This record gives sequence, structure tokens and C-alpha cells, in this order.
Amino acid sequence: MKRLLIANRGEIARRVVRTAHRMGMETVAVYSDADANALHVREAAVAVALGGAASADSYLRTDKLLAAAKATGADAVHPGYGFLSENAGFAQAVIDAGLTWVGPPPSAIQALGSKSGAKALAQRQGVPCLPGYFGADQSDARFAVEAERIGYPVMVKAVAGGGGRGMRLVAAPDQLAAALHSARSEACSSFGSGELLVERALLAPRHVEVQVFADALGHCIHLGERDCSVQRRHQKIIEESPSPAVSPALRERMGRCAVDLAQAAGYVGAGTVEFLLQGDAFYLMEMNTRLQVEHPVTEAVTGLDLVEWQLRVARGEPLPLAQAQVAFSGHAIEVRLCAEDAQFTPHAGTVQRFVAPPGVRSDHALHDGCVVSPHYDAMLGKLIAHGPTRQAAIDQLDVALGQTVVLGLPTNRGFLRACLRHAEFVAGQALIPFLASEGDALRHTLSQQETQVRVAAAVAVHFAASGGAAQALPLPFAKPLRWRHRGDVLTLTLHETGQGALNVTVGDTVHTAHCQRTAPGACDVRVDGVLHAVQATLGADQRWHVQVGGTDLWLEDATWQAASGQHSAGAAAELRAPFNGKVIAVHVQAGAAVQRGDTVLVIESMKLEHAMAAPRDGRIASVAVGTGQQVVPGQVLLRLDA
Repeated sequence: MKRLLIANRGEIARRVVRTAHRMGMETVAVYSDADANALHVREAAVAVALGGAASADSYLRTDKLLAAAKATGADAVHPGYGFLSENAGFAQAVIDAGLTWVGPPPSAIQALGSKSGAKALAQRQGVPCLPGYFGADQSDARFAVEAERIGYPVMVKAVAGGGGRGMRLVAAPDQLAAALHSARSEACSSFGSGELLVERALLAPRHVEVQVFADALGHCIHLGERDCSVQRRHQKIIEESPSPAVSPALRERMGRCAVDLAQAAGYVGAGTVEFLLQGDAFYLMEMNTRLQVEHPVTEAVTGLDLVEWQLRVARGEPLPLAQAQVAFSGHAIEVRLCAEDAQFTPHAGTVQRFVAPPGVRSDHALHDGCVVSPHYDAMLGKLIAHGPTRQAAIDQLDVALGQTVVLGLPTNRGFLRACLRHAEFVAGQALIPFLASEGDALRHTLSQQETQVRVAAAVAVHFAASGGAAQALPLPFAKPLRWRHRGDVLTLTLHETGQGALNVTVGDTVHTAHCQRTAPGACDVRVDGVLHAVQATLGADQRWHVQVGGTDLWLEDATWQAASGQHSAGAAAELRAPFNGKVIAVHVQAGAAVQRGDTVLVIESMKLEHAMAAPRDGRIASVAVGTGQQVVPGQVLLRLDA
């Protein structure tokens, strides 16, 4: 292999570029219209435009990818993860074109890429599986019968899927039909197949996966496990290795089952066998026939480069190590930095300022001015810490998240810090339901942190809005200001006393503050003797995004707005789009009566479906959008009668 085409985008494309260049290979990047200015395009030796913005018009087009390989003289293709990485047809097309496929054989992808196929093969190998149904009859009636046989609660899953898409927990029979409908719809949109399976649901297990690697010479080993139990919407946001719950003996049992399954399928390359773990009992979920997003934690504890291994195995080389030679050192934890708020709602937009933290590994594709598109996943990047102990890794990540700067759109940065600090996670006891049970408490913690730093944020925004020029001389008058944050208005007065010093009055409390600019858009704010490092930028929506250490606030100048409740009253009279997306279903029409919380329409954004709820009881006055329409943040979707 001399020239490698990377059929992907973002941080994984950059990750593959780094290793390929180190190994002396030239790289070819591909990009959609939305990614024309992306970092992976700049860093590869050659870049080819695919056209289109949506995945279906670019990264999912086999013909365009093969044409790009032919035009650039590429002799190999690395699929990354997502997109076509687990598509047996694409793998075969690459091979038929005379190119080297950096991945498992199409036959192995076919056998293992389907959850139902993997479970059937696993059962023949004696790998534990949950009771379930994964047959050809896909009728609702058949699923109803099988769910009764299995026993509720059950989990509905997309056979072709991954990443939590097309997955629904069903607690009772009256929820099954709706779950099947929404899971099919999401699976068709994400994977091009609406085929489903149903299996018994474990309500409080761990998600533990085993990294396997095989060469074309018949050798197969495992590289330990990763615990991925902290999830939202069935998608991982924190992963670690080793698992706090896996003993050496259990690791050997799980690793043996994972290797047996891979060898039974004739596997070659990197793969991950995912299990549900409850106590010492584990059950197969699926096998991902590709490199995982969370592979860096395995690299950290083993000291290996898994992309290098992929490329060497694709060249026909044997595995560099035997099982007995694999050594594990310390503890590694990864967090996924996502463009989403604390309610897990994804947001597209422009990153106005980005600073990666020192001291930890940071895999990302971010830069000042980069656009986060609604067409792709909400993940912005990953931070990975490796320490001698689990607590050391937690502490490193906590500090790193506090030092990470992402201004311009909401991220889960603060939420991740709250997760890492939660007593249940620190104790190694976080199970899959962790965020479902503790999410509100974590959000309350974030709200308290925002309250504690709101004075520093307001002072910093005032300083930034004035061009960073604090008055050298004291002013004889105070400035009244009102800032809105999350619907609440903070009323204060600022009295500049000279040389960057201020007195800030909030209610009956007077705070002393001092500002000093440290960089464009950044300043140190000392409030009542406590020093805060603050970053601030003004967005296109005229809201200030402020980061005070590890806390994010969004401040809107309400000084000249009426002090009545008109703002919130107006908001309750209409429903607006919270993010970019496409309307895929409208469930109401003008004149329909709705109750607060009723689903009125569904928007697809960042590869997920989001139900939009009525903001209050009332009657629909008008519907402003239709099925198939693209919407932007703030756009009116429907109005309610006054």
C-alpha cells in the first residue's frame, strides 16, 4: 500500500492520516460540500470533492468514493467508522476494483454486521445471548407474540444498526407498536434497512466490550475490555479501560468468547464484541466490524497504535504480538465532546473559538470558524486521559475539560465534568441507567455552578462589549444592566472605580471586581477575591457565549427590554426549531387541540429523530412547516391560539 484513501471525515479521518503518514503512506481525503474547509482536507496529501452536503450524497456514495480512488491513484481504502465502514457491499466493491480493503472480509461483515446474524453465529459457538427474536417475519403481530414469549421489558433494536439508533426500550405491550414504528423509521434513515429484532431487556447492566484483532494467517487475540456504561440515548459519552467491574478471570472468559466469535466468522482486522454485563454473567449484544470511536483508551493502556495494526494486517502481515505478549498499564478514560446541551439536544453552528487542553490526548477536527453541520453526528471530538490509577485519569480529564475552550455553540463540556465528579461514577458503580436516574441531579449541579459564576460572567461580558477597555479613571455614575440567562434575568449595577476595578451591586449585595484582559476575547475577572479565567464571544443571535472556567453561560442583553413577562408569554404562543434539521413528520393541523407535552412534529437532525412537543395546552392556530422541509434554529414551526 502506497496511497491510502480515507472514506470518512472529521477526527477519525485525521487520526488515520497521522498514522499513515508516519508509516510512509500518502493519503487521499474526500469531502462533502459541507466539509470543504475541514482539517482532514488540509492535512491529507490529496483531497477530492464528493459534492453534496448530506451523507447520502457524499460519504455514502460508493461510486463517488471509488472514482476518487481511481482519479488519485489510491491503492487502498480505510473506511474509518460509521458511514460505509460496516457495509459488506462497499467492502466488496473496493476489492473488486483491485484495491486493498482495510477491514474484515465482506463475508465476515455480512455474518457479524447484522445483530441477528451475529447472535445466530454466537449461539453455535456457545457465546451467551439474551432470549430474543430475530426472525424474517417483521410484522408487528409477530413481534407482539415474541415479546410476550420473551417477557417484558424488551428492547427493540435495528438489525443493521449501531450507535443507539433504531433502539427502543419497551416496558409494556401497549408501548410496542409505537416503538416498532419509530425504530423502523430511524433505522431506515440511518442504515437504509428497517429490519428489527427484539430481545429481553436488562434494566441495570454494564456495557462492556472487548477489542479483538485478527490477521489473515489465522491468529486472533483480544486487547482487553472497555466499559462504556455511561450513555445517553443509548449512545456512549464516557468510556474507560479497564472496566472497574472486570476481574482478570472474567476478562479471560469474555476475551475467549470474543475471539471464538471472530474466528468462527473468518474475521480479519480490528473488531469489537459488545456485551451486557450483570454481575459475572455477560450476554452478547453485537459485534462492530470496524474500529471503534473509543479505540484510544485501548491504545493508551496497551501502548499500541491500532490504526497501524489495521494497515499492517491489510498488507498481509501477521499480528505484531501474541496474546501472552499483550501488556496492560494504568487506566484510561475517554469523554466524547458533543455539540449538544444538557438536555442532550444537538446543535449545529459555527465554532467561533477553540482551544484544545494541554496534558491529555485530544482527537478532534475543530478550529476557529469551523461549521458544525446538521448533516452529521453531533460529536466534536474526544479527550483521552491515561494515568497510573483510575482516579488519576478522572482528575486529568476534569482539569482538561475545564481548560477546553469551545465558543459559539452549546457543548456537553460541563455535563461531562459533572459526570466525572459524581460519586457513583467515581466509585466505579455507574451502570447503563446512570444518566437516566442521575441526569436531573447533574443538570441541577450545572445550574448551581452557573449561579455561582454569573457575576463574573456579567462583568466579563461588559468588559468585552466595551472593547476590553476598562475605565482608567473612576466614573461618577453607575450603569444599570440586565442580562437574561436561561429565561431568568439578572439585574445589576456596575460602578467603575478606575484601573479596571468595579463595584457590582446585585440586590442588596455589593461585590468587588477587577478585570484584566489576557488575550482577544479572554480576561481574568477577580470577584470578591476569587480569580476566574473567562472567555466570551458574541454570537450571530446577539447572545454572549461565556465560559467561566468549566462553566458555560449564554447571556442576552435585556437592559432595554420591558421587564414584564412578555418574552416568556410570546414563547409559549409558538413552537420554534431548537436546531437545524429536516421535518420528517407533522402530527397536527390547524384547529387541533393539544396538551402540553404532546408530540406535534418530528425533526431529524444529526442522524437522530427528535420529537417536538406542544409548549402548553391549547389549540393549533397554524402549522408553518411541512414534511420534508429544512428548518433553522429559531424558525417558527407552529403557533397556538392566544
